[in-house]
Amino acid sequence: MTTSSLVRRLPRVTSADLIREARLRAGLTQAQLAERTGRDRSVVARWEQGAVAPSLETLLDLLRACGFDLPLALVPYEAVAHEGLREAALLSPERRIERLLTRLDEAEGGRG
Repeated sequence: MTTSSLVRRLPRVTSADLIREARLRAGLTQAQLAERTGRDRSVVARWEQGAVAPSLETLLDLLRACGFDLPLALVPYEAVAHEGLREAALLSPERRIERLLTRLDEAEGGRG
């Protein structure tokens, strides 16, 4: 499984989702999280609502204040795979099936 296929399977997660989930799992109120991080409760509420997005550094601070971490890594972006998906989306369903069958035939022929 390639990295890009894994990424496509994951649901979209926002910083608001991460902050709220971490806070709730830690059993904290917005006021308690604000106190732990030296911020105002209303700012924490706005981040959780998605009205404002914190910087990456602030997001990591908030998650760590809840006892969690968000390990990040740079991975190569496979633009070719995404371009192939765009091209396939432009094809009719019949043409997509035809391409798939052709590729399967070619793969079977290569095994012989």
